[in-house]
Amino acid sequence: MTKPASRIPLPASREGQTFAGASRIIAYVNLVKLPHTIFALPFALVGVVLASYRRPPRLSDVGWVVLAFTAARFAAMAFNRLVDREIDGRNPRTAMRELPSGALGVGEAWIAVVLASGLFVYSAGQLNPLCLALSPVALAWIFFYSFTKRFTRWSHIVLGLSLAIAPVGGYLAVAGAWSHPFWMLLALALAVATWVAGFDIFYSLQDLEFDRAQRLQSIPAALGEKRGIRVARVMHLVSVGALMTVGFAVHAGVWYWVGVVLAAALLAYEHSLVSPDDLSKLDAAFFTMNGMISIAFFFFVLMDRLMRGAAFGMRLIQ
Repeated sequence: MTKPASRIPLPASREGQTFAGASRIIAYVNLVKLPHTIFALPFALVGVVLASYRRPPRLSDVGWVVLAFTAARFAAMAFNRLVDREIDGRNPRTAMRELPSGALGVGEAWIAVVLASGLFVYSAGQLNPLCLALSPVALAWIFFYSFTKRFTRWSHIVLGLSLAIAPVGGYLAVAGAWSHPFWMLLALALAVATWVAGFDIFYSLQDLEFDRAQRLQSIPAALGEKRGIRVARVMHLVSVGALMTVGFAVHAGVWYWVGVVLAAALLAYEHSLVSPDDLSKLDAAFFTMNGMISIAFFFFVLMDRLMRGAAFGMRLIQ
């Protein structure tokens, strides 16, 4: 019988993928892990590129999409930190986060949530009436995620669907209407949802014992490491299949398919690094490499669009 991977609680220290420093700006940046925006933002921009087949985007469209996404993510992460601040304080891995450690006050974090939410709604309103109408629904969903690990092991899917709003929003921001065929956007949302959910399962492997002790729910806590990793594997297979479906829907060219193959290869490589008996490679570098998948995929989607005709030219002067 194989021995389970050992996890000895370590003294509280600064969490990985955060910046050192005591300034207020650093505290806010670390509160929401702001640099991670660049890992999810490319999917919103993928939505913009795919919408360009219906209407060439203006530079202002891209700017408002970037601002709306950044504000929504800031609001969602700060809200999550507020809701989880007591749990984070009990977990050695997260005890030094800004709220449990006192680096930021609860009132300050609430002000940040309100301001970021307002900026998100305002940015959506600058895009088109449809985005404005949907913005409160998007906020409600991304805030809802923060409560889900208290009652369902499938909180990973809820998080995935929260991030899946990004490419759908990017598409609607430019096209102003749902995709043709209608299932293209559904497939794109599914690809992002399962990509994020699979890696959130990996992320939660770090807290398996803590989650069980605190009666928090997750796939690894409910099913164990081995089956949890299998579920993550299935999620990522679905994600690759959904990206292929999007490619068929938009009659993608060779560059798009190179992007899909690269994403699949990187996912396969990352899965080869993790096993129930060895979680040592599940570190900051692992999660950073995962984030690079979205950047690489966006690059190939953009290249495919540029190579398929001059009609794509963005109206940069408008």
